[in-house]
Amino acid sequence: MKLAFSTLGVPGLPISDVVRLAATHGYHGVELRTHPEEPVHTGLDLTARADVAAEFKTAGVEILGLAGYARVAAPGDDEPVIAEIHGLLDLARDLGAPFIRVFPGAGKDQSPEEGDATAARRLGTAAEYAADLGVRILLETHDSHRTGADAIRVLGPVGHRQVGSLWDVMHTWLGGEQPSATYAALSPFLGYVQVKDIASPDDTTPLPLGAGVLPLTECVDLLSREGWDGWLCWEYEKRWYESAAPLEDLLGAGREHLSRLLNESA
Repeated sequence: MKLAFSTLGVPGLPISDVVRLAATHGYHGVELRTHPEEPVHTGLDLTARADVAAEFKTAGVEILGLAGYARVAAPGDDEPVIAEIHGLLDLARDLGAPFIRVFPGAGKDQSPEEGDATAARRLGTAAEYAADLGVRILLETHDSHRTGADAIRVLGPVGHRQVGSLWDVMHTWLGGEQPSATYAALSPFLGYVQVKDIASPDDTTPLPLGAGVLPLTECVDLLSREGWDGWLCWEYEKRWYESAAPLEDLLGAGREHLSRLLNESA
C-alpha cells in the first residue's frame, strides 16, 4: 500500500512546503484539500494548475486526490451540485489526480430514500463526464451516510466504474460498523482509505496515529489479508481543531506507525 497525508492537517500551507514535507518524511502522495482558503481550488487558472502539477512531479510525489466539498445528497436543484463536481473533475484532470472526494450531505428533513435517490442521480449524471476525463468520483463515508452500509445504498444503484467509495475509518467506527462489515460493503467500490486517530467518540480531536482508539491495526490487517494494495491517507483534522499538535511534527512518526502496521500484517 502507498501512504499519503491530507493537507487538511496543514491548513493554508504553500504547495512547495507541502511537497517538501511529503518528500522529507517518505510519503508517496498527498490528498489536497480543495477549498478557496487553500492554495489549490477550482478558481486556479491553467498556468497555476500547471505549476502545482510540476512541483509534485519534480519531487516525485503523487497527487492522490482532491478533497472537495460537493454534497451529492443535499436538497435543492441538481445543476449547482453537478457543476461543482464538474469543476473538481476538471481540476483533477489538469493536476493529474486520479480521484475527487465528495460528501453525501443529505438534509435532516429528507427521508433516507430521498437522500439516496438524489445522490445516486447526481453521481450517475456526473459519472459520464468523469469517465471522459479519466478521473474517479469517491463518495466518502461521512455525515448522513456514515457507514459502508449507508454508502452502498447510493453506490449500488449508480453502478458506474467511475463512481466509488472513500472509506473514512473514523466515521464507520462512530457509526458502529465493524471494519470487516465496512470492507465487505465497500470493497467493490473502494478508491482509498482515510486513516486517523481520536481519543473517544466524544472527543474527536486528532491524535498521533496509534495514540487513540480507532481500529487501525484491524483495518490494515484486513486490507492486507484481502490483498488490497491501494492508498492509506492520513487525514489529520488540524483545520477544525486549532489546539491539536502541528502535523509537521508528527508526519515522520505517523509514517513509521503505518509502515510497522503494514509490515506486521504482511
